[in-house]
Amino acid sequence: MELLLRRRSIRRFLDREVPLEVLIKIVNVARHAPSGKNRQPWEFIIITDEDILKRLGNARRPSSEPLLNAKAAIAIVTDPNTPTHIEDGACVAIYVWLAAVSMGLGAVWINPGGVKEMYEILGLPEGRHLHSIIAIGWPAEKPKPKRLKRLSELVHINTYGNKLKEEVSL
Repeated sequence: MELLLRRRSIRRFLDREVPLEVLIKIVNVARHAPSGKNRQPWEFIIITDEDILKRLGNARRPSSEPLLNAKAAIAIVTDPNTPTHIEDGACVAIYVWLAAVSMGLGAVWINPGGVKEMYEILGLPEGRHLHSIIAIGWPAEKPKPKRLKRLSELVHINTYGNKLKEEVSL
């Protein structure tokens, strides 16, 4: 629970390399993510090349700016012929993110939004979908928790409209 509660979007990273072995461990954990009918419609591109990270970071400003100072990234590539590739890609991206956090790293989700330049930079072939890129590095910031909606605003019991009446704490 503590890991899930301390996860934050880290957009600023220290100037310190992330070892390839650590990134491979992250991917090894992430491939255990659930997928529809266990199709596992994903592949990963581990990015450590500074030039590639900078080119990706400049390809879609401002949402991709964390890539400009990240020391690594993991791109999640999915097979669009799989009916659940978007949902499956989201599951595996969260596994990448949480695995990174569990190892003391910071991370943030970058939505490539179909930017063709990113496909070209990563050399993606036709028939592949660039689902997301997780920028990764040693955190250079400690963001405070954001305000969350109250459970009573979000939770219904048994049927819609039967709202939770009292707050619950962890």
